Amino acid sequence: MIKTEDILKISSYFSKIHHTPGRLRVKIDKAILDEVKNISLDDIHSLPKYIDGLKDVKVNKIMATATILYDASIFAPTIWNDIIDGVNIDENIELINKLQSQIKED
Repeated sequence: MIKTEDILKISSYFSKIHHTPGRLRVKIDKAILDEVKNISLDDIHSLPKYIDGLKDVKVNKIMATATILYDASIFAPTIWNDIIDGVNIDENIELINKLQSQIKED
């Protein structure tokens, strides 16, 4: 399973393409491949199993984009902006850890 710090590390390679409450589409910088060798696409796709409020994560390797579907009542859109912009890191780590403690049952 991906750790919270890994999620924040991954998100530092994202730039917003389009964002509406509940749906975020990002461009992924290809430099991510050099930094996060220990994280697989399966790890990323499985995140919704482990973090309450995430509905789906789809990665398009060819276009180097990702679409994240989420519950906007759990993750306010401003939280995603903060995560991508690398601000309020301590609060975001605390929130993600809290949501991970509410792991969904398979």
